[in-house]
Amino acid sequence: MIENCVMNTYGRYDVTFEKGLGCKIYDTDGNEYVDFVSGVAVNCLGHSHPAIINAINTQSSKLIHSSNYYWNTTHTVLAQKLVDNCDHNKVFFCNSGTESVETALKIARKYGTLKNVENKNVFIYMDNSFHGRSIGALSVTGQEKYQKDFRPLIDGVRKVNFNDINDLEKNFDESVCGIIIEPIQGEGGINIANAEFLEKARSLCDKYDALLIFDEVQCGMGRLGSLFAYKKFSVIPDVICIAKGLGGGFPIGATITNVKASTAFVPGDHGSTFGGNPLGSAVGVAVLTELVDNGVIAGIEEKSLHIKERLLKIKEKYGVIDEIKGMGLLIGIKLIADTKIFCKLCFDKRLLVIAAGDNVVRLLPPLNVSKTDIDGALDILEIAISETKV
Repeated sequence: MIENCVMNTYGRYDVTFEKGLGCKIYDTDGNEYVDFVSGVAVNCLGHSHPAIINAINTQSSKLIHSSNYYWNTTHTVLAQKLVDNCDHNKVFFCNSGTESVETALKIARKYGTLKNVENKNVFIYMDNSFHGRSIGALSVTGQEKYQKDFRPLIDGVRKVNFNDINDLEKNFDESVCGIIIEPIQGEGGINIANAEFLEKARSLCDKYDALLIFDEVQCGMGRLGSLFAYKKFSVIPDVICIAKGLGGGFPIGATITNVKASTAFVPGDHGSTFGGNPLGSAVGVAVLTELVDNGVIAGIEEKSLHIKERLLKIKEKYGVIDEIKGMGLLIGIKLIADTKIFCKLCFDKRLLVIAAGDNVVRLLPPLNVSKTDIDGALDILEIAISETKV
Protein backbone atom coordinates (compact mmCIF):
# COMPACT_ATOMS: atom_id res chain seq x y z
CA MET A 1 0.00 0.00 0.00
CA ILE A 2 1.07 3.59 -0.66
CA GLU A 3 1.22 4.57 3.01
CA ASN A 4 3.85 1.89 3.62
CA CYS A 5 6.41 3.60 1.37
CA VAL A 6 5.55 7.28 1.87
CA MET A 7 7.13 8.91 4.93
CA ASN A 8 4.69 9.55 7.76
CA THR A 9 4.75 13.36 7.91
CA TYR A 10 1.09 14.23 7.23
CA GLY A 11 -2.25 13.28 8.75
CA ARG A 12 -3.93 12.61 5.42
CA TYR A 13 -7.61 12.15 4.69
CA ASP A 14 -8.62 8.76 3.30
CA VAL A 15 -8.83 9.87 -0.33
CA THR A 16 -6.63 9.82 -3.42
CA PHE A 17 -7.12 12.60 -5.95
CA GLU A 18 -6.22 12.15 -9.60
CA LYS A 19 -7.56 15.14 -11.57
CA GLY A 20 -9.08 18.58 -11.19
CA LEU A 21 -10.75 21.33 -13.16
CA GLY A 22 -11.29 24.85 -11.87
CA CYS A 23 -12.25 24.64 -8.20
CA LYS A 24 -13.40 21.02 -8.54
CA ILE A 25 -11.18 18.04 -7.80
CA TYR A 26 -11.93 14.36 -8.39
CA ASP A 27 -10.85 11.24 -6.55
CA THR A 28 -10.01 7.85 -8.03
CA ASP A 29 -13.63 6.74 -7.61
CA GLY A 30 -14.88 9.71 -9.63
CA ASN A 31 -16.30 11.63 -6.67
CA GLU A 32 -16.34 15.43 -7.10
CA TYR A 33 -15.17 17.78 -4.33
CA VAL A 34 -15.26 21.58 -4.15
CA ASP A 35 -11.69 22.64 -3.40
CA PHE A 36 -11.49 25.64 -1.08
CA VAL A 37 -8.01 24.67 0.09
CA SER A 38 -6.38 25.24 -3.33
CA GLY A 39 -3.24 23.37 -2.31
CA VAL A 40 -3.07 25.73 0.72
CA ALA A 41 -3.30 28.96 -1.31
CA VAL A 42 -1.21 27.54 -4.17
CA ASN A 43 -3.69 26.89 -7.00
CA CYS A 44 -4.56 30.54 -7.53
CA LEU A 45 -6.07 29.80 -10.95
CA GLY A 46 -7.70 26.55 -9.90
CA HIS A 47 -6.90 23.17 -11.38
CA SER A 48 -5.84 22.57 -15.01
CA HIS A 49 -5.95 26.20 -16.07
CA PRO A 50 -5.32 26.51 -19.83
CA ALA A 51 -2.66 29.22 -19.42
CA ILE A 52 -0.59 27.01 -17.11
CA ILE A 53 -1.05 23.93 -19.30
CA ASN A 54 0.01 25.91 -22.37
CA ALA A 55 3.06 27.34 -20.60
CA ILE A 56 4.18 23.88 -19.50
CA ASN A 57 3.61 22.30 -22.89
CA THR A 58 5.27 25.10 -24.85
CA GLN A 59 8.30 25.60 -22.62
CA SER A 60 8.91 21.89 -21.95
CA SER A 61 9.33 21.37 -25.67
CA LYS A 62 12.03 24.08 -25.73
CA LEU A 63 14.10 23.98 -22.54
CA ILE A 64 13.25 22.66 -19.08
CA HIS A 65 16.51 23.26 -17.24
CA SER A 66 19.93 24.65 -17.96
CA SER A 67 21.91 26.09 -15.05
CA ASN A 68 22.25 29.35 -13.18
CA TYR A 69 25.73 29.63 -14.68
CA TYR A 70 23.85 30.98 -17.70
CA TRP A 71 20.91 33.28 -18.36
CA ASN A 72 17.65 31.90 -19.71
CA THR A 73 14.88 33.79 -21.45
CA THR A 74 11.97 33.08 -19.11
CA HIS A 75 13.55 33.86 -15.74
CA THR A 76 14.53 37.34 -16.89
CA VAL A 77 10.98 37.97 -18.16
CA LEU A 78 9.50 36.77 -14.85
CA ALA A 79 11.91 38.83 -12.76
CA GLN A 80 11.11 41.95 -14.76
CA LYS A 81 7.37 41.33 -14.45
CA LEU A 82 7.69 41.02 -10.68
CA VAL A 83 9.76 44.17 -10.15
CA ASP A 84 7.50 46.12 -12.52
CA ASN A 85 4.68 45.50 -10.05
CA CYS A 86 6.43 46.39 -6.80
CA ASP A 87 8.84 48.89 -5.24
CA HIS A 88 11.87 46.62 -5.48
CA ASN A 89 14.62 45.93 -7.98
CA LYS A 90 16.10 42.41 -7.65
CA VAL A 91 14.75 38.83 -7.53
CA PHE A 92 16.30 35.56 -6.38
CA PHE A 93 14.41 32.49 -7.58
CA CYS A 94 14.04 29.25 -5.63
CA ASN A 95 11.45 26.49 -5.36
CA SER A 96 9.35 27.00 -2.22
CA GLY A 97 8.26 29.38 0.49
CA THR A 98 10.66 27.91 3.01
CA GLU A 99 13.55 28.49 0.61
CA SER A 100 12.45 32.07 0.02
CA VAL A 101 12.46 32.66 3.79
CA GLU A 102 15.90 31.05 4.17
CA THR A 103 17.17 33.36 1.44
CA ALA A 104 15.74 36.40 3.22
CA LEU A 105 17.37 35.38 6.50
CA LYS A 106 20.74 34.98 4.80
CA ILE A 107 20.37 38.37 3.12
CA ALA A 108 19.67 39.99 6.49
CA ARG A 109 22.60 38.24 8.20
CA LYS A 110 24.93 39.23 5.36
CA TYR A 111 23.60 42.78 5.47
CA GLY A 112 24.39 42.88 9.18
CA THR A 113 27.96 41.70 8.67
CA LEU A 114 28.59 44.53 6.22
CA LYS A 115 27.80 47.16 8.86
CA ASN A 116 30.34 48.57 11.27
CA VAL A 117 28.44 47.15 14.24
CA GLU A 118 29.69 44.21 16.30
CA ASN A 119 27.36 41.16 16.30
CA LYS A 120 24.64 42.75 14.17
CA ASN A 121 23.03 39.34 13.56
CA VAL A 122 19.79 39.17 15.56
CA PHE A 123 16.40 38.35 13.99
CA ILE A 124 13.12 39.51 15.47
CA TYR A 125 10.10 37.35 14.75
CA MET A 126 6.47 37.20 15.81
CA ASP A 127 4.60 35.06 18.29
CA ASN A 128 2.18 32.68 16.54
CA SER A 129 3.98 33.05 13.20
CA PHE A 130 4.84 30.34 10.69
CA HIS A 131 7.67 30.59 8.17
CA GLY A 132 8.54 27.04 7.14
CA ARG A 133 9.93 23.68 8.21
CA SER A 134 13.69 24.02 7.72
CA ILE A 135 15.89 24.68 10.75
CA GLY A 136 16.37 28.35 9.87
CA ALA A 137 12.69 28.99 9.15
CA LEU A 138 11.69 27.05 12.28
CA SER A 139 13.99 29.26 14.34
CA VAL A 140 11.84 32.29 13.48
CA THR A 141 8.50 30.47 13.68
CA GLY A 142 6.62 31.54 16.78
CA GLN A 143 4.92 28.24 17.63
CA GLU A 144 6.54 25.89 20.10
CA LYS A 145 4.70 22.83 18.77
CA TYR A 146 6.75 23.04 15.57
CA GLN A 147 10.04 23.81 17.29
CA LYS A 148 10.20 21.62 20.39
CA ASP A 149 11.48 18.37 18.86
CA PHE A 150 14.17 20.01 16.73
CA ARG A 151 16.16 22.05 19.20
CA PRO A 152 18.76 23.43 19.30
CA LEU A 153 17.68 25.84 16.59
CA ILE A 154 19.78 28.77 15.39
CA ASP A 155 20.57 31.41 17.98
CA GLY A 156 20.40 35.17 17.67
CA VAL A 157 16.59 35.31 17.56
CA ARG A 158 14.04 37.25 19.61
CA LYS A 159 10.31 36.62 19.70
CA VAL A 160 7.91 39.52 20.19
CA ASN A 161 4.15 39.62 20.59
CA PHE A 162 2.36 40.18 17.30
CA ASN A 163 0.89 43.70 17.06
CA ASP A 164 2.50 44.73 20.39
CA ILE A 165 4.40 47.95 19.67
CA ASN A 166 5.83 48.21 23.17
CA ASP A 167 7.25 44.69 23.03
CA LEU A 168 8.70 45.42 19.59
CA GLU A 169 10.43 48.58 20.76
CA LYS A 170 11.78 46.85 23.86
CA ASN A 171 13.49 44.15 21.75
CA PHE A 172 14.86 46.36 18.97
CA ASP A 173 18.44 47.65 19.12
CA GLU A 174 21.62 47.96 17.06
CA SER A 175 22.20 44.18 17.11
CA VAL A 176 19.09 43.51 15.01
CA CYS A 177 19.82 42.74 11.36
CA GLY A 178 16.26 41.90 10.33
CA ILE A 179 12.66 41.45 11.39
CA ILE A 180 10.30 39.00 9.69
CA ILE A 181 6.53 39.51 9.69
CA GLU A 182 3.55 37.96 7.92
CA PRO A 183 1.18 40.84 7.05
CA ILE A 184 -1.53 38.26 7.72
CA GLN A 185 -0.61 35.22 9.77
CA GLY A 186 -2.03 32.34 7.74
CA GLU A 187 -1.31 29.10 9.56
CA GLY A 188 -1.42 31.01 12.84
CA GLY A 189 -5.13 31.76 12.44
CA ILE A 190 -5.69 34.55 9.86
CA ASN A 191 -4.41 37.30 12.16
CA ILE A 192 -4.03 40.69 10.47
CA ALA A 193 -1.12 42.97 11.31
CA ASN A 194 -2.09 46.40 12.55
CA ALA A 195 -1.00 49.22 10.27
CA GLU A 196 0.52 51.04 13.25
CA PHE A 197 2.57 47.98 14.17
CA LEU A 198 3.97 47.64 10.66
CA GLU A 199 4.71 51.36 10.52
CA LYS A 200 6.63 51.10 13.79
CA ALA A 201 8.57 48.09 12.46
CA ARG A 202 9.47 50.13 9.38
CA SER A 203 10.63 53.12 11.42
CA LEU A 204 12.71 50.95 13.79
CA CYS A 205 14.39 49.23 10.83
CA ASP A 206 15.25 52.64 9.43
CA LYS A 207 16.51 53.86 12.80
CA TYR A 208 18.74 50.84 13.47
CA ASP A 209 19.62 50.05 9.83
CA ALA A 210 17.96 46.63 9.77
CA LEU A 211 15.94 44.91 7.04
CA LEU A 212 12.16 44.62 7.17
CA ILE A 213 11.12 41.24 5.74
CA PHE A 214 7.52 40.47 4.79
CA ASP A 215 6.63 36.80 4.43
CA GLU A 216 3.91 36.93 1.77
CA VAL A 217 4.11 33.25 0.88
CA GLN A 218 0.46 32.65 1.75
CA CYS A 219 -1.06 36.14 1.68
CA GLY A 220 0.70 37.44 -1.43
CA MET A 221 0.32 36.90 -5.18
CA GLY A 222 -3.09 38.50 -5.42
CA ARG A 223 -4.84 36.76 -2.53
CA LEU A 224 -5.64 39.99 -0.70
CA GLY A 225 -6.72 41.86 -3.84
CA SER A 226 -3.32 43.30 -4.77
CA LEU A 227 -0.45 41.37 -6.32
CA PHE A 228 1.72 42.01 -3.26
CA ALA A 229 0.18 41.98 0.21
CA TYR A 230 2.26 44.92 1.46
CA LYS A 231 0.33 47.28 -0.81
CA LYS A 232 -2.75 46.74 1.38
CA PHE A 233 -0.85 48.08 4.39
CA SER A 234 1.00 51.10 2.92
CA VAL A 235 4.30 49.92 4.42
CA ILE A 236 7.10 48.95 2.03
CA PRO A 237 9.39 46.14 3.24
CA ASP A 238 13.00 45.74 2.18
CA VAL A 239 12.54 42.05 1.38
CA ILE A 240 9.49 40.07 0.21
CA CYS A 241 9.19 36.29 0.35
CA ILE A 242 6.78 34.74 -2.15
CA ALA A 243 5.95 31.26 -3.45
CA LYS A 244 2.67 29.27 -3.45
CA GLY A 245 0.46 31.24 -5.89
CA LEU A 246 3.42 32.39 -8.00
CA GLY A 247 3.46 29.04 -9.77
CA GLY A 248 -0.25 28.26 -9.58
CA GLY A 249 0.66 24.68 -8.62
CA PHE A 250 4.12 24.44 -10.12
CA PRO A 251 6.93 24.61 -7.53
CA ILE A 252 8.54 28.05 -7.57
CA GLY A 253 9.48 30.66 -4.98
CA ALA A 254 11.25 33.99 -4.97
CA THR A 255 12.86 36.51 -2.66
CA ILE A 256 12.52 40.10 -3.82
CA THR A 257 14.71 42.93 -2.53
CA ASN A 258 14.91 46.70 -2.73
CA VAL A 259 18.08 48.64 -3.48
CA LYS A 260 19.07 48.65 0.20
CA ALA A 261 18.88 44.87 0.58
CA SER A 262 20.07 43.99 -2.92
CA THR A 263 23.62 45.06 -2.12
CA ALA A 264 24.13 42.24 0.40
CA PHE A 265 24.65 39.24 -1.87
CA VAL A 266 27.58 38.73 -4.23
CA PRO A 267 28.38 35.68 -6.39
CA GLY A 268 28.98 32.66 -4.18
CA ASP A 269 26.80 33.82 -1.28
CA HIS A 270 23.72 31.83 -2.20
CA GLY A 271 22.29 29.53 -4.85
CA SER A 272 19.53 27.15 -5.90
CA THR A 273 20.06 24.44 -8.49
CA PHE A 274 16.51 24.51 -9.81
CA GLY A 275 15.71 28.12 -8.92
CA GLY A 276 14.67 30.17 -11.93
CA ASN A 277 14.60 27.16 -14.24
CA PRO A 278 13.01 27.94 -17.63
CA LEU A 279 9.94 25.75 -17.09
CA GLY A 280 9.02 27.09 -13.67
CA SER A 281 9.66 30.65 -14.78
CA ALA A 282 7.45 30.24 -17.85
CA VAL A 283 4.62 29.08 -15.61
CA GLY A 284 5.20 32.07 -13.32
CA VAL A 285 4.93 34.44 -16.28
CA ALA A 286 1.67 32.79 -17.36
CA VAL A 287 0.24 33.07 -13.83
CA LEU A 288 1.17 36.75 -13.47
CA THR A 289 -0.31 37.49 -16.87
CA GLU A 290 -3.63 36.03 -15.78
CA LEU A 291 -3.58 37.70 -12.37
CA VAL A 292 -2.48 41.17 -13.44
CA ASP A 293 -2.94 41.66 -17.17
CA ASN A 294 -6.10 39.60 -17.59
CA GLY A 295 -7.86 41.02 -14.56
CA VAL A 296 -8.18 38.15 -12.10
CA ILE A 297 -6.98 40.31 -9.20
CA ALA A 298 -9.44 43.06 -10.09
CA GLY A 299 -12.38 40.82 -9.18
CA ILE A 300 -11.16 39.67 -5.77
CA GLU A 301 -12.62 42.44 -3.60
CA GLU A 302 -16.13 41.83 -4.93
CA LYS A 303 -15.84 38.08 -4.33
CA SER A 304 -14.50 38.66 -0.84
CA LEU A 305 -17.40 40.95 0.03
CA HIS A 306 -19.90 38.40 -1.26
CA ILE A 307 -18.37 35.60 0.81
CA LYS A 308 -18.26 37.69 3.97
CA GLU A 309 -21.86 38.85 3.55
CA ARG A 310 -23.04 35.25 3.26
CA LEU A 311 -20.88 34.15 6.17
CA LEU A 312 -22.33 36.94 8.31
CA LYS A 313 -25.83 35.66 7.63
CA ILE A 314 -24.74 32.13 8.54
CA LYS A 315 -23.09 33.50 11.69
CA GLU A 316 -26.30 35.23 12.75
CA LYS A 317 -28.47 32.20 11.97
CA TYR A 318 -26.45 29.62 13.91
CA GLY A 319 -24.51 29.90 17.13
CA VAL A 320 -21.34 28.30 15.77
CA ILE A 321 -19.27 31.08 14.17
CA ASP A 322 -17.54 33.36 16.66
CA GLU A 323 -15.68 35.65 14.23
CA ILE A 324 -15.11 36.18 10.50
CA LYS A 325 -11.49 37.12 9.80
CA GLY A 326 -9.18 37.96 6.94
CA MET A 327 -8.96 39.97 3.73
CA GLY A 328 -9.52 39.26 0.06
CA LEU A 329 -9.75 35.53 -0.53
CA LEU A 330 -7.74 34.67 2.59
CA ILE A 331 -10.71 34.23 4.90
CA GLY A 332 -10.92 32.65 8.33
CA ILE A 333 -13.95 31.51 10.29
CA LYS A 334 -13.36 31.23 14.02
CA LEU A 335 -15.68 28.57 15.41
CA ILE A 336 -17.11 27.86 18.81
CA ALA A 337 -16.50 24.20 18.01
CA ASP A 338 -13.75 21.71 17.21
CA THR A 339 -12.25 22.70 13.85
CA LYS A 340 -10.82 19.25 13.18
CA ILE A 341 -14.26 17.69 13.48
CA PHE A 342 -15.77 20.48 11.39
CA CYS A 343 -13.23 20.11 8.57
CA LYS A 344 -13.90 16.36 8.48
CA LEU A 345 -17.65 17.04 8.34
CA CYS A 346 -17.11 19.35 5.36
CA PHE A 347 -14.88 16.72 3.74
CA ASP A 348 -17.61 14.11 4.10
CA LYS A 349 -19.93 16.53 2.29
CA ARG A 350 -17.30 16.95 -0.46
CA LEU A 351 -16.07 20.41 0.49
CA LEU A 352 -12.35 20.81 1.18
CA VAL A 353 -11.41 23.36 3.86
CA ILE A 354 -8.43 23.52 6.22
CA ALA A 355 -7.90 24.52 9.85
CA ALA A 356 -5.51 27.15 11.21
CA GLY A 357 -4.49 28.48 14.59
CA ASP A 358 -6.98 28.60 17.45
CA ASN A 359 -10.29 27.17 16.21
CA VAL A 360 -10.10 28.87 12.81
CA VAL A 361 -11.14 27.32 9.48
CA ARG A 362 -9.51 28.79 6.37
CA LEU A 363 -11.36 29.40 3.10
CA LEU A 364 -8.80 29.61 0.27
CA PRO A 365 -10.64 29.36 -3.05
CA PRO A 366 -8.90 29.91 -6.39
CA LEU A 367 -8.67 33.62 -7.14
CA ASN A 368 -10.67 33.14 -10.34
CA VAL A 369 -13.48 31.23 -8.57
CA SER A 370 -16.95 31.98 -9.95
CA LYS A 371 -19.86 33.33 -7.89
CA THR A 372 -21.74 30.12 -8.67
CA ASP A 373 -18.97 27.99 -7.21
CA ILE A 374 -18.69 30.30 -4.20
CA ASP A 375 -22.38 29.91 -3.47
CA GLY A 376 -22.18 26.14 -3.97
CA ALA A 377 -19.33 25.90 -1.48
CA LEU A 378 -21.08 28.13 1.06
CA ASP A 379 -24.28 26.09 0.74
CA ILE A 380 -22.30 23.02 1.81
CA LEU A 381 -20.57 25.01 4.53
CA GLU A 382 -23.91 26.16 5.93
CA ILE A 383 -25.21 22.61 6.08
CA ALA A 384 -22.07 21.59 7.96
CA ILE A 385 -22.49 24.57 10.33
CA SER A 386 -26.11 23.60 10.98
CA GLU A 387 -25.00 20.08 11.97
CA THR A 388 -22.14 21.24 14.21
CA LYS A 389 -22.56 20.96 17.95
CA VAL A 390 -21.21 23.78 20.10
